[in-house]
Amino acid sequence: MSAELPVIFIDDNKDIRRATAQLLELGGFTARVFPSGEQALAELSGSFPGVIATDIRMPNMNGLQLFERIRAIDPELPVILITGHGDIDLAVTAMKEGAYDFITKPFAAGRLTDALRRGIEKRALVLENRTLHRAIARASGEDGAFLGDAPSILRLRETLRQIADADVDVLVEGETGSGKEVVAQLLHSWSRRCSKAFVAINCGALPEHIIESELFGYEAGAFTGAKSRRIGRIEHASGGTLFLDEIESMPPSAQVKLLRVLETRQVEPLGTNRTRRLDLRVIAATKVDLTDSARESFRQDLYFRLNVVRLRIPPLRERREDIPLLFAHFLKRAAQQFGRPVPELSRATRDHLKYHAWPGNVRELLHFAQRIALGLEPESLTGESGVETESEDPSDFGLVDRVNRFEASVIRAVLRKHDGNLRSVLEALQLPRKTFYDKLKRHGISRADYGE
Repeated sequence: MSAELPVIFIDDNKDIRRATAQLLELGGFTARVFPSGEQALAELSGSFPGVIATDIRMPNMNGLQLFERIRAIDPELPVILITGHGDIDLAVTAMKEGAYDFITKPFAAGRLTDALRRGIEKRALVLENRTLHRAIARASGEDGAFLGDAPSILRLRETLRQIADADVDVLVEGETGSGKEVVAQLLHSWSRRCSKAFVAINCGALPEHIIESELFGYEAGAFTGAKSRRIGRIEHASGGTLFLDEIESMPPSAQVKLLRVLETRQVEPLGTNRTRRLDLRVIAATKVDLTDSARESFRQDLYFRLNVVRLRIPPLRERREDIPLLFAHFLKRAAQQFGRPVPELSRATRDHLKYHAWPGNVRELLHFAQRIALGLEPESLTGESGVETESEDPSDFGLVDRVNRFEASVIRAVLRKHDGNLRSVLEALQLPRKTFYDKLKRHGISRADYGE
């Protein structure tokens, strides 16, 4: 929901305008009142985040004509018609054509304010979905991991373009799932080496007894079972790019030989004293800080040799403003892959995007988008009690933040239990109406998503 409660109210009666303006101000609304539809239209745009309430019987342009003009600006702008008993049939017809609601005179103050609040909640949902679809339209052909406008990502993209064509070795630091291999692939594809091989090796996935033969190759007869010559992965990458993932997992014996390769740009396969020259660019990646004194198994001279340029990929929790765009990109791509339409998002899904800590970073977000595209919204979005769970480490948040998040989850659970019925929800939460709506605003919760 918007931080404010914006309303446009139109009535040609001065006393009604004054009384209604006071009513709306007391109810917490931000109201603009106009004596005619023409004046209201002059101030209205399709991005208006609130609701329009208008009397039907007015000179020059009546409420129904105004409604038609508003539909032309934005057919999803909520319009509430205020009518006397003689015009009820007209109002019902307008409802069938898309008017949000109608109220008959004389009306109770609560009837108008409740209708306005529901309309504002619906409008907020419409605008939120439009933001998502605009994000989908913005999503580019580049890998989605580095879409976004967070300053850290803008700097990273700029740095990648600056160094892509420079033959310097690069050390990439980032948490699991943050996109380290994507960085390496972008550096390769944006460089003049792009027509040559991109060779990726996960140092943590190769058993220690074969890693040297895989990396450096061997000659026939170099060891038992070596019946023919084998080109190592390092030599295979000559002319292109060698990507060493989880470099911190490389055994010390292989580190010594790799250091020699980096210093001389030559490789010496097992079983021979002959060296072969390499035209090589090396990109290494690690999920740990190699300068940490606890990383005694990693050679510091190798670290300094790799660390010509060091890039840090920020975790997703440090660029939360990019999550809607990233998710939109992944959702669109997944929907195309599975042959499905892009689905509308439930409130539980939007809340998960907003509040989840994403410990698995971009990879976790990608998999989440794929499940949503398949219609497999995870049951884990809600706990058995109905209170939505956050699978993040609570220690990642301060006390005030944790209290706010818990309060929001309780409110959502009660709204869901009572299908959004205001009276039942207020009784269950034991809150005054104004306090309840203040909490909805603060937590960005839309009661319209839960029923009434």
